[in-house]
Amino acid sequence: MKVCIEWIYKTPKGAETTFRSGEMPAAQGLLFAEDMERTGRAKHVIFIDSYNITWTVKEMKAYLKEVETEPHNITVYFDGGFDRATSQSGLGCVIYYEQSGKSYRLRKNAFSAELKSNNEAEYAALYLGLVELELLNVHHLPIRIIGDSQVVINQLNGDWPALEKDLVSWADKIDEKLKELGIKPEYELVSRKSNTEADRLATQALNGIDITAMSEIVTE
Repeated sequence: MKVCIEWIYKTPKGAETTFRSGEMPAAQGLLFAEDMERTGRAKHVIFIDSYNITWTVKEMKAYLKEVETEPHNITVYFDGGFDRATSQSGLGCVIYYEQSGKSYRLRKNAFSAELKSNNEAEYAALYLGLVELELLNVHHLPIRIIGDSQVVINQLNGDWPALEKDLVSWADKIDEKLKELGIKPEYELVSRKSNTEADRLATQALNGIDITAMSEIVTE
């Protein structure tokens, strides 16, 4: 979760004014807020998240402590591929997250012979990612969802209307799953070049290679 910090600054002579920071990760924001409070000149320090919800310092401490042992700071990449010649699809998703002070990557793909278009495959790939989040027991968190499908990202963002019956059905299915898990999605459209991991997984599924892999990300 990313937040802005808002606080009232009081000078030694009693003059006051309000400041607001730029956006930053919640854990980093808490460090700044606690340091400002120690100066004795910052009053009424609050956090404002991307949904314009306000948090006190006490509430933010409790939230960060609660999510530390659960998956958080989650990003989902998805991609779907459709072979017109065979009417077969490959689905791929990559999930990055943190848990108990460590970073992880989950890769998952799936094959399907039931979809009718590339756009359906893209939607199905995203749904595959949401099912994996459910298996990780992810709930009531903001999640970044990244893909290179203009149709899926813009339709789920509400920027484009979903007119095809099959795509409307997928969009509704995804919205229902997000609501069920209490997930607040933040959609991001990227180039195909920036989505190579999920694309590779989708291609491997089309080629009959099943992948389910979890790994810890170790930084030196």
